[in-house]
Amino acid sequence: MFSPLIEAMIVNAIVLVTVLATDLGPARKISAMRLLRPVIAAAVIIPLFVASPATHGTGLLVEIAGAGAGLIGGLAAVALMRAYRSPRTGKPVSSAGWPYAAFWTVTVAARAAFTYGAAHWFSSSIVSWAIASQVSAAAITDGMIFMAIALILVRTAGLLVLAARLPEDTQAQALDLPAAKYASHAGGQPA
Repeated sequence: MFSPLIEAMIVNAIVLVTVLATDLGPARKISAMRLLRPVIAAAVIIPLFVASPATHGTGLLVEIAGAGAGLIGGLAAVALMRAYRSPRTGKPVSSAGWPYAAFWTVTVAARAAFTYGAAHWFSSSIVSWAIASQVSAAAITDGMIFMAIALILVRTAGLLVLAARLPEDTQAQALDLPAAKYASHAGGQPA
């Protein structure tokens, strides 16, 4: 369909746009659709871009390593988010600011740089390693895709856990809410 380079860049763009559009801001509703959107994106990405994943050998290890890196990155992303109950509605909302945006931008830029570098800057080294290790180019691409999928799914699961752990009787006035701070500086109302 597309070259592996184009496929990886499309996945990178989907991940960055999806995550920043749904998470960035001082008071983002934690709704069913917000939690389902990344799962839907993953369901679309996998059949379009993962034709036949490796089932054994070093190729499988590369794919597992990609998923493992995504797991760790997803946990780091969750650590940069906060969940609380909206003072207006009492429903769970989250906040994520510039550190969160920087994390995702750097992560996706590093993935894009690796992908581009593998095709243009250090392709002979990658090819030599892949031949010696019996790893296909598809397994490397799949590893990068599994990393992206794990990043967004772990971030989504973490958000669900943060929301589920919120106490039911939270008093907004007693909490140090990011949305309330933002609203007081911006002249607006918290969520």
